[in-house]
Parts: sequence; C-alpha cells; structure tokens
Amino acid sequence: MTMNLLTNEADEIVVHQEMIMQLRNCIEEILKNYRPVMNGEIYLSGEDICKLLHISKRTLQQYRDDNILPFIQIGGKIIYKETDLVRILEENYTGKNTVNDGF
Repeated sequence: MTMNLLTNEADEIVVHQEMIMQLRNCIEEILKNYRPVMNGEIYLSGEDICKLLHISKRTLQQYRDDNILPFIQIGGKIIYKETDLVRILEENYTGKNTVNDGF
C-alpha cells in the first residue's frame, strides 16, 4: 500500500481550493442582497431605499419629514417595510396609456 502526500500545490488540492473560493464568493454575493423576513414582512434599510429609488439620504430624510414614506424607528435605527414602499410607488404611479395618432 502506497501513500501519496498531498500538498497545497497538488493539482487535486488546487482544484478543491478554487471550488471553495467560488462557493465562498457566491455565498457572499447572496448575503449582500439577503433581507430576512419577519412575520412575512421584508424590512429595508435607508441605504436600501436610497439605492432602489436612486435618491440621496437627504431626500429620504425629506420623505420622512413630509410623511411621504412610513418608517419604523427603534433607537437610532430607521427601517422601512417593503410593502409600504411598493404601496407608495403604486399610489403615485402616473403612467399614461395613450395612443400617439401618428404624431
């Protein structure tokens, strides 16, 4: 019975290390966008809202001040219900389905 010594440079080990790194990168990417569900509701951070709406933190603050976007504040942390955001967007949708008569 012959025993082969595997080192970090062995092809078999290198292949496995590469697969592990690919898996790690995939998991990290998934976790970046993961939002836990609490009681069937997804909560978003201010940063998430700013990215989704392409607005600044100051604009988001103004939306809160003007009662445009409902929020939850616990201590210094402010979060937003995803369903509230969707509802506000739907309520303020002004798309028009008009036919342009060749003009």
